[in-house]
Amino acid sequence: MKGIILAGGLGTRLYPLTYATNKHLLPIFNKPMIFYPVKTLVSAGITEILIITSGPHAGHFIGVLKNGKELGVKHLEYAYQQKADGGIADALSLAEDFADGEPLTVILGDNTTDAEIKSYVRQFKSGATVFLKKISGKSQLRRFGVAVFDAKNKKKLLKIEEKPHAPQSEYAATGLYIYDRHVFDYIRKCSPSKRGEIEITDVNNIYLSQGTLNWVELKGFWSDAGTFETLYRANAYWAGKGGI
Repeated sequence: MKGIILAGGLGTRLYPLTYATNKHLLPIFNKPMIFYPVKTLVSAGITEILIITSGPHAGHFIGVLKNGKELGVKHLEYAYQQKADGGIADALSLAEDFADGEPLTVILGDNTTDAEIKSYVRQFKSGATVFLKKISGKSQLRRFGVAVFDAKNKKKLLKIEEKPHAPQSEYAATGLYIYDRHVFDYIRKCSPSKRGEIEITDVNNIYLSQGTLNWVELKGFWSDAGTFETLYRANAYWAGKGGI
């Protein structure tokens, strides 16, 4: 199993902080944000990692992460997404050569969690696994892909809606996924959304249509850090815990 950390974008919701550097290098308590998803992967036994970034501050990652050895990474590579607003799936498409046919655990670079995913990584055989988290408040849910369940079977996932105006559940896709080698074929089948992005939600829904998507409720703390509110929330939690 190899790991992909998606750390691109322009971080516009965090201006003016991200005028200075990439969003994923901003501090969460006493560590750069990117250290948290690295720790999630390394703790799951994944030590071959590709960082995919974009934007004007991409070079800053090398000075922070170096070759990854200090964080327990055995092999670290970097890739550059030329279209910073191309979407998550567009960024992931750059990992095909790195994956070399192996399954991948993919995590967004602004995800901070203390959840244990090692068992899911070890058990993974094929298809895809999406980690969901129960989130309160429609305004928050509208920022994510939100699960739609069968009314007669609350555990049966029917589809994932991207940033819905009227969310049909409280379960949001966290930005943590496990994919088999077919993910790149499915990305190629996707067209840009109205936002002009190749949406990872569309990729997940293709897996779902094939009957090969599993979902898991992520246990423990989880928060993205892509807005001022969630950046504060993540800082407060990890400061209380004493960091990673």
